[in-house]
This record gives sequence, structure tokens and C-alpha cells, in this order.
Amino acid sequence: MNRRGFIKKGLLFGTIAIFPSVSPAKRLEKRLTLYNIHTGEKLHATFWANGKYIYDEIANIEFILRDYRNNKLHPIDLALLEYMHKLYSIVDAKKEILIISGYRSPETNARLRRWNRGVAKKSFHMRGRAVDIRIPGVHLSFLKYAALMLYKGGVGYYPRSNFLHIDTGRPRYWRYPRG
Repeated sequence: MNRRGFIKKGLLFGTIAIFPSVSPAKRLEKRLTLYNIHTGEKLHATFWANGKYIYDEIANIEFILRDYRNNKLHPIDLALLEYMHKLYSIVDAKKEILIISGYRSPETNARLRRWNRGVAKKSFHMRGRAVDIRIPGVHLSFLKYAALMLYKGGVGYYPRSNFLHIDTGRPRYWRYPRG
């Protein structure tokens, strides 16, 4: 083996050791295990396999991410599923992703805004582009830093409420309450 080949193999094996989610075997499928804390519903879904999205499984994910207050469904941005999958892989989580809030209908968002000034008027939740989560066994601040490292979208840190907001908007960060 020449020097270049040796270096390439060393980088590949080093990357696999540091980030196991990039190993060739794991690239064939992308899975999410979700638990909606409000409905008690749990879902194990393989949403991508062999280079293709599995739309029946995506429909199941959209159902668990629905606005549980009025049972309204909305298409979920595929980039959000990718974001959750990558975040889950990076933190090497062992348990399901707890869903605090997925899609929010405009009616629900307006009602929540009346109660809480931390709810955005034009929330990405209303477009299926945001989710509020936590993962048992993963410290919330660690989850926040992993999301920031990915630089894939918005990251809102809500330590008092014990959840992390991620969305597929432009990369940005905020903490609520401020301070």
C-alpha cells in the first residue's frame, strides 16, 4: 500500500471510530424512535433506506408529530428528519427522542402565544419545520452543543422547560429565558 492509500484508510477508520454513524453499514438506513409525551404514542420508523425515502414511514412520523391539541396533520420537512437523525447519531443516544412539540396549527400557535411570550408569531412549527425535543440520558446542554456543531438550522435552548428546539431555518441560536 502506498502512502496516500495508507493515509486515506487511516482517515476513514479514524472517522468511523469517532463518528460511528458514518460507517457503510449504517448508511443504508436512517431510523428514528420517537415518543410523544402528550399522547403516549411511540414509533420506530425507518424513514430512509437504500438511497430512498420511505413515504409510508414518513406519514407515520407526521402522525406522531401532529398537533395533538386538535389532531391536525401537516407535512414535515424531510430536512428536519435528517437533522433529528444526525443529532441522535452524534450524541450516541440509546433511548427514544421525546417529542414535546412537533407541528402546530396556526390556531394552536396563536393560543400558545397568548400564554407565553416565548412562542414566535411565525413559528417554524406551523410549517412542519421545527420540533422541540429531549433525549433521556443525554444532558440538554450536550444536546444543544451537538445541534450547534451541526450548523443545520435554528437551535433554541430552553433549560427551565427542559427541551431543545431545532428547526430547518437559517442557522441561529437563542436561549429562553434570556440570561
